[in-house]
Amino acid sequence: MPRNLDLTALRSFVAVADTGGVTKAAAILNLTQSAVSMQLKRLEENLDQNLLDRSGRGIALTGAGEQLLSYGRRLLALNDEVYSRMTHSAYVGDLTLGVPHDIVYPAIPYVLKMFAAEHPRMRVQLISSSTKRLVSLFEAGKCDLILTTEREGRPGGETLVEKPLIWFGAPGGKAWQERPLPLASEPICAFRRPMQIALDEAGIPWQMAVESDSSRTIEATVSGDIAVNAQLAGSTIPQLEPIPHGGALPDLGTFCINMYVGDAPKGDVLGHLADLVRRSYSAPALALTA
Repeated sequence: MPRNLDLTALRSFVAVADTGGVTKAAAILNLTQSAVSMQLKRLEENLDQNLLDRSGRGIALTGAGEQLLSYGRRLLALNDEVYSRMTHSAYVGDLTLGVPHDIVYPAIPYVLKMFAAEHPRMRVQLISSSTKRLVSLFEAGKCDLILTTEREGRPGGETLVEKPLIWFGAPGGKAWQERPLPLASEPICAFRRPMQIALDEAGIPWQMAVESDSSRTIEATVSGDIAVNAQLAGSTIPQLEPIPHGGALPDLGTFCINMYVGDAPKGDVLGHLADLVRRSYSAPALALTA
């Protein structure tokens, strides 16, 4: 007698494999941890295979789990394609999402992946720019949803998380010990003035060692130990690390990551994108602090 896979349980398994844990997968799927755990157990019993190696501190895939993951991705992709083609075509079109470049990671790639899986006929255009420019585009109706980095919220916005602004430099770097302190920043970066003001108030001399409109140039300079800059905790690239200054550099306070959703007639689908963004920042692994 033919046996059928539970696609809901399979989707939970793939989410656990992608995020590295039940807690993170549950937040993304909008399920409880116990529901995800039960689905994983049911899937293992159905296949009579151990899919996850739970012997270590984290969750790893067994050999059978790795094989199922390959099949699972294809099955879910085909399921989503069939569902999209056979259901109402209302969700066809474009959405524009604006995100400051320095908070694109780690949340946004997974948001885009999940949204594309559930709305394969919708195209999300990602604009990565400064908070100031994104607010301008949003007010002009050129973005459907934006995230911003601000000291506090403004009318119409929703604060998703508040994070400390901290000093970053090259791993094991020494640039932070130099005086004047060499800074690297884009002219329109929201963190530029807070860095300068904090240093002035602490009586620490500084100089703009690198000014560029390119975030990649800034990142390369800082990772090369030529200068330092400030980023929100948990949202920088692996080539940079928090500076262990032990109080030698001033505290920079906190910034809010705020979300603004437009009133465009894209109703449910725009609301779903906003919900995915909201949930991604409530997930423990994505709402990182220091």
